[in-house]
Order: sequence, then structure tokens, then C-alpha cells
Amino acid sequence: MPLTDTAIRNAKPKDRPYKLSDQNGLYLLVNQAGKYFRYDYRFAGKRKTLAIGVYPTVKLKEAREKLDDARKLLSNGVDPAEFKKEVKNKLLEQTENSFKAVALEWFTKNKHVWTEGHSRTIIRRLELNIFPWLGGQPVSSITAPEILTALRRIENRGAVETAHRVHQICGQVFRYAIATGRADRDPSADLRGALPPTKSKRMATIIDPKKIGELLRAIDGYEGQLVTKCALRLAPLVFVRPGELRHAEWQEINFDQAEWKIPGEKMKMRTTHIVPLAHQAVSILREIEPLTGQGRYVFPSLRSAARPMSNNTVNAALRRMGYSKDEICGHGFRSMASTILHEQGWPSDVIERQLAHAEKNTVKRAYNHAEYLPERRKMMQAWAEYLDSLGNIS
Repeated sequence: MPLTDTAIRNAKPKDRPYKLSDQNGLYLLVNQAGKYFRYDYRFAGKRKTLAIGVYPTVKLKEAREKLDDARKLLSNGVDPAEFKKEVKNKLLEQTENSFKAVALEWFTKNKHVWTEGHSRTIIRRLELNIFPWLGGQPVSSITAPEILTALRRIENRGAVETAHRVHQICGQVFRYAIATGRADRDPSADLRGALPPTKSKRMATIIDPKKIGELLRAIDGYEGQLVTKCALRLAPLVFVRPGELRHAEWQEINFDQAEWKIPGEKMKMRTTHIVPLAHQAVSILREIEPLTGQGRYVFPSLRSAARPMSNNTVNAALRRMGYSKDEICGHGFRSMASTILHEQGWPSDVIERQLAHAEKNTVKRAYNHAEYLPERRKMMQAWAEYLDSLGNIS
């Protein structure tokens, strides 16, 4: 006699598991853990059982429909249990082994070695440019032409450099997929030369001594917010990256030792960096300390002391002073210092260490934040005095 919904609902577990038969081989297995629809059949001379579903998630009507599907597969010489396993594996590949899933796993495992800003840039580029079109595909099935189509969308909006960056990110994801056994090769490697080359772009800077003096005098006469003015005055003296400057915290400043120690998590290369502070730099920090010293950031946002200064504040101030983006930008103070200090004959190793450029030796990188520190202190003070002489700032 076929089962009914009422009989299934009223079935109670007993000391031992038992079965309630339906029709065409379908039955309900009842035990202490729950109620399960099953189908026993023979395939290739072997007795097998197909798990159809758990009641009440799967109701009786749905269980019978799934039974009919299984019987049709059998009549066509297909093992329904193996077919179900194959479908499950394909679904698994589309979820756990999709490009998006692998990319997010790769991102999670690597983001600790990047700065917060760099992490945001990487995930944003994937979310905007790759995931909508390739994210759901199994990472092992993606082809080079499919990647190129996605990259062409970026190129066609004029962002050629971004297209190259996204290409590099994709390559890293595919190589991670290979390492974790979810892909056999990196199809992005086949696209070498497919994108137009990027134009070499140097950060806008000023290296003519006379024009540097004019810039320093313009900064000294800046009539905007004091926080912005002090950031502008400090930028050429410390020549750190703009993100490092605006995220400066008072707890990182040591006035007794006249140095600023930037923790590794804020640095591009993820290692601690020491910035010796010339007398002029200390003076600027002492000037702003009464205004922002009770808070976290040396240069807080004008809207909220809980946040650092906006990433566009320094550049916007330079534009207000009449300098175009092709003349000077916040990052340009680094190029300015690098160029002139090399011309003045300071040792390249000392300059590069102060610029916190990449150290190829990863073991050495972890311990070199104090490398050449006496020489760097001397250089930073000499640099500050040189800038004073150009700007005639007392």
C-alpha cells in the first residue's frame, strides 16, 4: 500500500531503524536521526541504494518525482547514484572551484602581506572587471580568449595600465589554482603581447632648485587649514609615500630620538620603516601637536578626527596653490628627493633604504629597517637644510 503524507508525518522512531514501503521500490527509512527516502535497485549485477532526500525537506510528491527520474536513467543504462555524484561534483566545481572562489581564497591568504590600500585595489579590480564575467566559471575551464575579452573591456575604456594590472592578478590566481590542484595551467600566460604596452609614466615632480624654492615658499604661504599646511610642509622633509604620511599616528613619533617609526602593516613592503626627523620636521610636528596631539592621527580628516586625512587633500592643496597635476603631486616629493640626493653624491644604498624601496632578499628585508640609520640621520638633516636654503625659510 502506497505511503501517505499523514503516515510519514506520524511515523515515530523505534529502538531499531525500520522501513515504510511506498511504490516502485521507493521507501522511507526511519531511525533516531530522522526520516530518509531511499530507493534500492540493481545495476551491473550489484545491489545499490540511492539517497533521494530527507523528510520533510523533501516531501513525498517530490520523492516520487525523483524516483521516476532515477528509473528513467536506469532504463537508459545509467547508474542513478553515479549520475547524482557526477552532478554534485559539477556543482562543487562551479562553487568551490570557480574562479571567484579560488580568487577569494588566494586573496584571503595573501592580503596580510599587502597594505590595506593595496588590498582594496586588488579586490576592487577583480569585483569590477573579472568576477561578473568569469567569476562563476570553473577555474580549470577558463581559456585565454575569455580572459582577453574581459581585459579588452578595460582597455576599451582607456584604462590600459589597469588592464595590465588585472592581467597580472589573474595570473597570480591561476598559479594559486595550479598549486592547490584545481587547474593544470595558467591560460593568462598565453596573452603576453596581446595588450598594447603602457606608456611609461613618472610621478610629476620638480627638480629644478629655483622652482623647488618657489614651491616651498608657496607652501609656507598656504592659507588653508593648518593640518593641511603642516602636511604639505612635512612631505618634502620626510618624502614618504602619500598614504604613509596621511596615516601617521602620534604613537609612532618619538621626539626624544627624533624619529618616526612606521609599522610594517602600513608599508608597501610590509616591513617596519624608520624616518629620522630633522630639526625642521620636529618643529612642524611640535607646531601641530597642540591641535591634533590628543587624537590618533597626526593629520586627521577635517570631518572626523577618527579618520586620517583624505588621500586627495595634499594634491588638492597643491592645485589650489596653482600647481597642475603635471607639475607636482604628493608622490612627487619622493622623486624630488631621490633625484637631488643622488646628484649630491649621497650613497645610493642609503637613499634607497630611506625611500623604503623593495629589498629582494626577503630575509634581509625583515631586519633592515635600522640599516644605515646613522648615515640616514645625517642625510635627512642635510636635506632639510638644503631645502631651507632653497626656500629661504627661517
